[in-house]
Amino acid sequence: MSVQLNHTIVAARDKETSAKFLAAMLDVPVGPRFGPFVPVEVSNGVTLDFADIGDRPITAQHYAFLVSENEFDAIFGRIKEAGVAYFADPHHDQPLKINHRDGGRGVYFDDPNGHNLEILTRPYGSGP
Repeated sequence: MSVQLNHTIVAARDKETSAKFLAAMLDVPVGPRFGPFVPVEVSNGVTLDFADIGDRPITAQHYAFLVSENEFDAIFGRIKEAGVAYFADPHHDQPLKINHRDGGRGVYFDDPNGHNLEILTRPYGSGP
């Protein structure tokens, strides 16, 4: 069997709210609770399993999602409609812009816990 990412745990203050936020932005379903987790499954079968961590500090992580051009348009529209701040870069130095790396499009935005989310239409290093 080839090695595949199956799931990752995403630290949250409120796992339900955080899972619903990501699912709404990506237009994917929130799965049924599994133990202490609320999963959000993306189309390649990987789940992001949201878990409440109580009062412990959350270390912000980066989660990038490869999407089609049409999906980018739809997700970016939902980001703007929801009034979520967005940036062309992971350090948030270029607000209200998208990037065009590798001949595609990409944008960064934060989830309710400060995790840095990214949607991109071309994998890095794949362009001209």
